[in-house]
Amino acid sequence: MNKALFLDRDGVINKDVRHLHTIEECVFCDGIFELAREYQNNGYLIIIVTNQAGIAKGIYTEEQYYVLREWIHEQFKDHGVIITAEYFCPHHPDYTESCKCRKPEPGMLLLAAKEHDIDLSQSVIIGDKDSDIEAGQRAGVGRRLLLSS
Repeated sequence: MNKALFLDRDGVINKDVRHLHTIEECVFCDGIFELAREYQNNGYLIIIVTNQAGIAKGIYTEEQYYVLREWIHEQFKDHGVIITAEYFCPHHPDYTESCKCRKPEPGMLLLAAKEHDIDLSQSVIIGDKDSDIEAGQRAGVGRRLLLSS
C-alpha cells in the first residue's frame, strides 16, 4: 500500500485570498515546494484535497478552477514535485445539497485512498482549518498537522 501527504490548498499551498480562482492572485506559501519534495522523496504520494465553495456560490466556474489547478500542478512539477491527484468539493450547504466530500466530511480522503491504494494510517494531512484536521481524523489519517497563521 501507498502512503500519502494530503495537502489542503488555500492557506497551505497558497496564501488564502478568499475564493482564489485566477493565476494572477495565486501566491505560494513559503516552503511548500520544499516540504512536498521532502515527503515525495520519502515515498509519499502528494495529493491535494480542497473545498471550493466559490463554485457553489457562483463566484467562479469549474472550468476556471481547472485552469488554476493545472497551473498549480505545473508549478510543483517545475520544482520537482509530482501531484498524484487533486480532489475538490464544489458544494456548500447554503447553496447546494449536502455532500460527503466537503471537509470535515472524509469523502475526498476515502476516495483518494481507494483510487490510489493508500494506507491512511501511514499518511499525513496538513491543513489550516479545524475542518481539515477533522476530515483526516474521521478518515483515519495517522498524522494530522494544523498550520496556524
